[in-house]
Amino acid sequence: MNEWEDATRGQYTKKGLGGRVGWGNRPGLIVVDLSRAFTDPSTGLGGNLDSEVEATRVLLETFRAKGLPIIFMTVAYKSDYSDAATFIDKVPALSILVEGTDMVEIDDRIKPLGDEPVITKKFASAFFGTDVAQRLRDANVDTAVVTGCSTSGCVRATVIDSMQYGFRTIVVKEAVGDRAEGPHHANLFDMDTKYGDVVSLDEAIATIENLPKD
Repeated sequence: MNEWEDATRGQYTKKGLGGRVGWGNRPGLIVVDLSRAFTDPSTGLGGNLDSEVEATRVLLETFRAKGLPIIFMTVAYKSDYSDAATFIDKVPALSILVEGTDMVEIDDRIKPLGDEPVITKKFASAFFGTDVAQRLRDANVDTAVVTGCSTSGCVRATVIDSMQYGFRTIVVKEAVGDRAEGPHHANLFDMDTKYGDVVSLDEAIATIENLPKD
């Protein structure tokens, strides 16, 4: 913890921020936007997310071993971008996210299995305009574990909506990434103090492994 974070956390704690939500009985994993467009550093949207992809791969194995629900998210637009609203104006780099192209496919290193859904979204949150909340409820999930990118954008939006939909929300620190360190660390801190719990990969794995198999 650096100096500003330590001081700010102390101030927040005195003011009643930064409680812990903890884990429930049945977690589900939401993998946010680890498609080729975001994991290829040569694209306008991409960054070096090799370590985050690897951490997500380990989590996927852990969830699969317990038979727990997994949902993958990707962003994809029509070729005329008629479904992108003003998001495409604000972030022109989104123009590479066209339906049916390689850019919107999940990174091969964490390729979904046949029964694991890949849900298309148009905007930041995995919940906005999708049936993700209902899918989690139908699977009796009470805890949403979030990985992916970017920490300051789609991960943050997903975490906020997850909390607002009533799920305990866990962010795995090593499994989320961004294009720049500043926004990444600031948003990890902010999510941890307001919306969900930021935990280590080791803690997440240990918690899941201690659950009874589905």
